[in-house]
Amino acid sequence: MIETTDLSKQFHDFMAVDGVNFSVQPGQILALLGQNGAGKTTTVRMLTALLEPTRGTARVAGYDVVKNGHDVRASVGVLTEQHGLYMRMSAIEYLDFFGQVYSLSPAARKSRSDHLLEYFGLAEAAQRRIGEYSKGMRQKLALARAMMHDPGVLLLDEPTSAMDPESARLVRDEIARLKSSKRTIVICSHNLTEVEALADQIAIIYRGKILVQGTLEELKQKMLGAPEYEIKFSKAWDAPASALELPEGVELLTQTTTSLKVRVPHPQESNPLILKMLSSKSASVMAFQEEPRTLEQVYLRVMAEAKGRENVH
Repeated sequence: MIETTDLSKQFHDFMAVDGVNFSVQPGQILALLGQNGAGKTTTVRMLTALLEPTRGTARVAGYDVVKNGHDVRASVGVLTEQHGLYMRMSAIEYLDFFGQVYSLSPAARKSRSDHLLEYFGLAEAAQRRIGEYSKGMRQKLALARAMMHDPGVLLLDEPTSAMDPESARLVRDEIARLKSSKRTIVICSHNLTEVEALADQIAIIYRGKILVQGTLEELKQKMLGAPEYEIKFSKAWDAPASALELPEGVELLTQTTTSLKVRVPHPQESNPLILKMLSSKSASVMAFQEEPRTLEQVYLRVMAEAKGRENVH
């Protein structure tokens, strides 16, 4: 549904996006992470055929963003950081207007408007001017507008910013539901917990370049190494480290009388062997759990390495 090759955008002497390559399949969610000014929004604008690439190509829903700009714009729904809401319109007028832009029939416009306003909890405020809405209400209305024509591709820039926790959860649930119906979704977000819950693929962009990309588990493995496990005992167990017969490749990190910590490159193969060994040595294992490793740790490691390379040069 989305494929880019060497996608780049230069403004005068500033390279905002530099050689971005990725593909997103139907039913997948890609999260673009990065600092403000990293190139996320510029990338999205090229994917919506609002900016022409300086070099490289991008295809969205089968259409080239340069040659078939009109078809691209008809195939995507966009939630930008600046919503472009018309403050003097009511919500129902606003959605109806965009339904006309997308050439929906009067019946389809009414059906979609009613459904989206009800779903996002805006039905009671449908006749109020948008200028009277709170930030959270405006965010929900902007997302409803992006979904008005039931697009196959959604490009969402900070989709839950300014929302209360309940509304943010509603939007996350809707994004997950849309994914299951074979839509392709690209999310730009600073909410790493949200990305962890939603994204199939993650790309971290810095100064216009994608530094790493892959699934969350692939990024954890690449940036944080093999997973670590803590083993807790229900009673003291003081076997010397030399007596531990750990599987090949497993590294003992720490040992006390009540716990062990090990690094395990291949958990599916090694963990059952570790348990079997401990049982044979009469260790009373109470818990065997992986140490938490988060997207935040991955992101901070990627950023630290990128800035470290800059300082060296």
